[in-house]
Amino acid sequence: MKRILDLFLVLFVGLIFFIPLIILAILVKFTSPGPICYWSKRVGRYNKIFLMPKFRTMKIDTPQLATHLLTNPEKYLTSIGPILRKLSLDELPQLYSVLVGDMSFVGPRPALFNQTDLIELRTSKSVDTLRPGITGWAQINGRDEIPIPLKVQLDEFYLKNQSIYLDVKIIFMTAFKVFFMKNISH
Repeated sequence: MKRILDLFLVLFVGLIFFIPLIILAILVKFTSPGPICYWSKRVGRYNKIFLMPKFRTMKIDTPQLATHLLTNPEKYLTSIGPILRKLSLDELPQLYSVLVGDMSFVGPRPALFNQTDLIELRTSKSVDTLRPGITGWAQINGRDEIPIPLKVQLDEFYLKNQSIYLDVKIIFMTAFKVFFMKNISH
C-alpha cells in the first residue's frame, strides 16, 4: 500500500510541479557553473548506497559533508541556493528516487555515505530496514535543529508506528512546516 501511495504522489506532485521544475532547472543552470542536479551518495534501505538527486544549491568545489559540518557553509552557496533550501525546492528532484524505489515519500532522511555515527546508530535500532524518505517524523519534529541521538529516536518511533495514517499526517505537517519555513536553519 505504501508503494502505491508513493507512486500516486510522484505522479500528482510531478504534474503540479512540472513547470516549476523546468523553471528551477533553468535558474540553477544559469546562475552558477556546473550541473543542474547534484547526485549525492546516500545510505538507503539496509545501508545500500544510492545516488539521490537534488537541485544544486552549493558551488561545485564544496566538500561532501553534511552542511552543518562545514565551516561557514554560506560561502559555498550559489546565488539562488539559500532560496531553494529555505523553500525546500532543492528536494524536488528526489521524486525520481521515489519513482525508482530508492526512496519513499515518508521515512528517515537518507544519511550521507560518510555520516558513520548516524548510520551506526540507525542500524543498531533497525531503522536501516526502512526505505529513506523525502520527509519523515524527525523532519517535522526538528529537522536541522536536533542532535543525532534524538533524530534516531524519532526515526525509531516511526519504524514502530508506521501506517498510512501516520504517513499522511507527516506529509501534511511537512507542507505546513515548509510553507511557514519552520525548523530550517540553512
